[in-house]
Amino acid sequence: MPAEWSDIRDDFPAMRRGVFLNAAGSSPTPRPVREAVTAFYREVEEGREGWARWAERQEDARRRVAGLIGADADEIAFVPNTSTGINLVAELIGNDGPVLTDEIEFPALTLPWIQRGIAVHFAPVVEGIVRIESYDEAHAPRAATIVVSHVQFSNGCRQDLAAFGALKGQRHLVVGGSQSVGVFPVNVHAAQIDALACSGHKWLCAGYGAGFVFVSKALLATRKPETIGWLSVAHPLSFDNQRYELLGTARRMELGTPAFAGAFAAGAAARYLHGIGIERIAQRVLELNTYLTARLAREHFEILSPGGPHRSGQALCVVPQPERAAAFLRENGIFITQKPEGVRISTHFYNSEDEIDACVRGLVEYRRVLASES
Repeated sequence: MPAEWSDIRDDFPAMRRGVFLNAAGSSPTPRPVREAVTAFYREVEEGREGWARWAERQEDARRRVAGLIGADADEIAFVPNTSTGINLVAELIGNDGPVLTDEIEFPALTLPWIQRGIAVHFAPVVEGIVRIESYDEAHAPRAATIVVSHVQFSNGCRQDLAAFGALKGQRHLVVGGSQSVGVFPVNVHAAQIDALACSGHKWLCAGYGAGFVFVSKALLATRKPETIGWLSVAHPLSFDNQRYELLGTARRMELGTPAFAGAFAAGAAARYLHGIGIERIAQRVLELNTYLTARLAREHFEILSPGGPHRSGQALCVVPQPERAAAFLRENGIFITQKPEGVRISTHFYNSEDEIDACVRGLVEYRRVLASES
């Protein structure tokens, strides 16, 4: 592998103990993320009260995260996971009407609307691809909101967000970014995205509980939240428990005392990824995924993930008894994700061609073991 990527691998201590091809499920974190969180907890451990300092550091993290998706810092709120973010968005716009999504969408993007009694229409998926024409207003079911993941968790199908923004019309566009932010370029303003929710423990490399939600200034200015806390107001330190002026920024969705550690982790991860360059990361990830699918095809494994413009860092590979296959690879120090159809193999920028070769050899050996039992 190129020397520059080999050097970057040194930032991930996990690389010394196994082959991690499971970023679509959970990614190892680089040292700067651990250092940011450890520094915070060391201050807490030592009794060094630093609310003002931590709040300033949180705002720096907010700016860095916003930069990952082309947003303004005032449009970012830190949340522990995608589900929390989507629920906050559904609070704002759920009453506008039905939702249009796709058949293979992740439940975190659909269940919050269904739970509120909002009609959710599911567009068909053809040959594993979410077809953008299914969302054209002239042919699609009537909806107030389009909900779609940039990259699908199930098979890695990657969407053109700008194309969705161009056809949304008067509908809201809500995007799941957990399988793409940190690996593919995103510009929420250019793509006319109204809201985006993202977890931190996947491709963002920020660890668990370090997610965020983007809500456009237009929505923040025109929608009243159902849920607020003491820090959702303009003058929280006045401790007025009878009247308030609501913040006009996404910070109002963070409600109470900040989860500083998660914000610091997200900020450190964003800074780290910015330093490498998202365009470079995307190119490397696609190169590795192309190498992987070619190796799998050479060994006659069926691949259910789309290629071409829909290619991402995921490859869904058909194998019998997926749970057993995942366990077999794990016993050999190779970590992937089992799915109903087989195993999902994810290639992030810290992976190498040698690791891909080891994974494919492991699958070939697993197939041989099954054949010997027949």
